Amino acid sequence: MPTSNDLPQDRLAVGQLLGRLLRQFRVELFAPAAAHGYSDLREPHLQIFGNLGIDGIRLTDLATKAQLSLAATSELVTELEELGYLERRPDARDGRAKLIFPTRRGRRALDDAGDRVAEIEDHWAQTVDPVRFDAACRVLQDLLDALTSGTDQ
Repeated sequence: MPTSNDLPQDRLAVGQLLGRLLRQFRVELFAPAAAHGYSDLREPHLQIFGNLGIDGIRLTDLATKAQLSLAATSELVTELEELGYLERRPDARDGRAKLIFPTRRGRRALDDAGDRVAEIEDHWAQTVDPVRFDAACRVLQDLLDALTSGTDQ
């Protein structure tokens, strides 16, 4: 059975690597937000935008995808709704339910964030070598797929 003594001494443990890279990613993603007209957004809103999509999603499904409590998700969605990024519409398949959609402003924010993600990936790839960066991303995707196969990601 492996122990902490078996971990490589020349790098951080995988949890630390993933956590610190996620933090760095969020800092870089959020850095130009105010300059692009999104000064009203806060970092916690990224958890909603990163799991929203454009086809409409129920609050419970969004909470599950975002790995947040239903109460926290509801609060963030309400904030984003009040800021004009999201709207709730009746679900055509179930009139009792509501779906959450990005508004025109929300779609613009999602598009701008997607462009920013591409810039960050390019910068990181150039920092460590594009081939190595692509290989690392593919390994992480393979690992995620293998660990979550048969579960709702």
